[in-house]
Amino acid sequence: MKIFSSNAELQARILNRFVKYVKIWSESSSQNAENGIVPSTPCQRQFAKILAQDLKACGLKNVSVNADCYVYGILPATKGMENVPSFCLISHLDTVDEVSGKDVKPIIHAAFDGTRIDLKDGVSLDVKDDLYLAMAASHRDTIITADGTTLLGADDKAGITEIVTALEYIKEHKEIKHGAIEVIFSPDEETGHGMDKVPLELLKSKFAYTVDGGHAGQLEIECFNAYSARVTFIGKATHTGEARKGGMINASCAAAKFIENLPVSERPETTDGYQGFYVVICVSGTVESAEVFVLLRDFTEQGMNDRIEKVKKIAAASADSFGALVDIEFKCQYKNMRPVIEASPVVVENLEEAYKAAGLAVEYCPIRGGTDGSRLTEMGIPTPNIFTGGHNFHSKTEWASLWQMSAAVDVLINLAAVVVLQNKK
Repeated sequence: MKIFSSNAELQARILNRFVKYVKIWSESSSQNAENGIVPSTPCQRQFAKILAQDLKACGLKNVSVNADCYVYGILPATKGMENVPSFCLISHLDTVDEVSGKDVKPIIHAAFDGTRIDLKDGVSLDVKDDLYLAMAASHRDTIITADGTTLLGADDKAGITEIVTALEYIKEHKEIKHGAIEVIFSPDEETGHGMDKVPLELLKSKFAYTVDGGHAGQLEIECFNAYSARVTFIGKATHTGEARKGGMINASCAAAKFIENLPVSERPETTDGYQGFYVVICVSGTVESAEVFVLLRDFTEQGMNDRIEKVKKIAAASADSFGALVDIEFKCQYKNMRPVIEASPVVVENLEEAYKAAGLAVEYCPIRGGTDGSRLTEMGIPTPNIFTGGHNFHSKTEWASLWQMSAAVDVLINLAAVVVLQNKK
């Protein structure tokens, strides 16, 4: 892979903007999102207002933050390019609520040489445990971490930084001819509700790109099929002194049995690549009623159907073991975007050319999760995913690479030019 290095001025711009954004609290709430609250947290709206001002400063038009906290703007086509197909760039406002994203204190490690990074609360980053970090050290890259008490927020403030910086650069350099480029920054992606209320009425583009991936060069056009299962066990409460045989039916014990019987070899921590899994997200209960919230992931439709049937069988057997009743509510969260994207090959071809122009070899890899692009693709707008240069998402060891962020900016700038050339063929 050729290492891309943008000019020092542009890198400084990327770094300053990224540091500014990660300091802004924008953590979402899964519970509020599940209860239909949009955005799920007020802090996301504050971040949205800041981004709207930044987009206006970069020369975008029709910039707005709607009632549901979606930021929209458009960079108009250069003169004579009005007939070039427009495309949309998408990143999300929120950070995950599993690890605190409040009061992030970014630390810049210039010319990182591979020395172990010891942060607060016993958190450390070591090249012995992280291949990508070792690669960064070999390049003497500048990396950014938090201080060990929070996540960094590269997911997806690296993506937002790259989009804003690329559009700013394109606007400043009149020699770059381009069609219209739309932007959407969405709330609550981390909760799985990022596209619930996306303002499709504003969107003119027939294809889009999320900037929400990881290592430089990675290009993602496929993801899991995703379902959730809310498994509720109903028992019978009695005084423990009078329970005796058959007098008490413990719903919590049935729930525990259900969790125990989910395959150990099919968990996120025991799978990789194209292997699917089950993951227990939340458990609550009493003797009388207990609930297990489970996520199901698989790359194929048949595989997902098999997983749904397995959950039904394990739940039924677990309930029978204790004489409990069980009810299961399945919900489709998103589907594998590959079939829709493959039906529009030019969308990926444009991106491949942009990677090549940035000196990057394309590395196709599956998303072991989903993006806003997964949902948008379902809606008929093919949306591949571009890398951001962020690593170890959703953790206190999260870090971002400055040269990879710069490479992502270069990809976006080249993408605007590639779409123009493609339209001339």
